[in-house]
Amino acid sequence: MRKDDLLDITDKPIVPEEVIAKVGWDECGALVTFIGKVRSYSEGKRVLSLEHDATRYGAEKILRDTAAEMRKRWDLGDMAFCYRTGPVEAGGITLVIAVAAPHRPEAFAACQYAIDRFKQAVSAKEIREDG
Repeated sequence: MRKDDLLDITDKPIVPEEVIAKVGWDECGALVTFIGKVRSYSEGKRVLSLEHDATRYGAEKILRDTAAEMRKRWDLGDMAFCYRTGPVEAGGITLVIAVAAPHRPEAFAACQYAIDRFKQAVSAKEIREDG
């Protein structure tokens, strides 16, 4: 991870546009973003909230390690990660990833990699209306 990459762990609502705006990509031809939110329904049941098991420290380590791995695999510009801890209500945003790269194949591949690594490392529990 480069020192100018953004890594933010928060318990406050995430505004995706603010995270994306922090990614400089003047010298890059692609900026790929991912916004993860808590779905309203899952398996036919209404979802009230989602709780990830990652602590602030755990999420920071996962994202920092993932960013370092991404930099080894692809030629990337700036990156930004913002993760929300604690319970997040249905419709709330839990994760924003923004990756800039000189070319779109690298940007898409790196962003997909970041999503997959995060999902492998962090489990989540849906709180549904039926308990």
